[in-house]
Amino acid sequence: MKKIVLLVLLTILYYSCNNSKSKDYSAFEKQMEVNDHPGKKLMETNCYTCHSPMGSHDDRIGPPMVAIKKHYINSETSKEEFIASIQAWIKNPNAEDAKMFGAVKRFGVMPKQPFPEETIEQIADYMYDYKIDQPEWFEDHFKEEKGKRKGKGMGHGKMKGI
Repeated sequence: MKKIVLLVLLTILYYSCNNSKSKDYSAFEKQMEVNDHPGKKLMETNCYTCHSPMGSHDDRIGPPMVAIKKHYINSETSKEEFIASIQAWIKNPNAEDAKMFGAVKRFGVMPKQPFPEETIEQIADYMYDYKIDQPEWFEDHFKEEKGKRKGKGMGHGKMKGI
């Protein structure tokens, strides 16, 4: 009898392990994948000095990264287009090419940063694919600003994965 029970348990264990080859990740595994992305650490190290999701609305020196993502991505933006736009901005920030007019008005044009293209690409890759941390006040602020510019802009309201 013990052999039969042991055989049944081993069979169940074998088949349950065999089914784990599917790519249905647990929430923990998904979070580990996010945390392991090189762009996340690079963003936290290089961008959060000015674009942190922490801090109040009034005491900022730049818009949070989630705001940048919302202004650069709409439902038709490919990852390649997004990465190219971010790289172009970082290489040559200027008022004429700005997509965030309110941020330029409030904070001025971002100072030019000497980041390698690969660093920018990894940060933009992370930003495109993953949810970006946002300040507690951000959703209300974004909705308020969006309401002020109804009919203007680059397809606001059709955001992808934000």
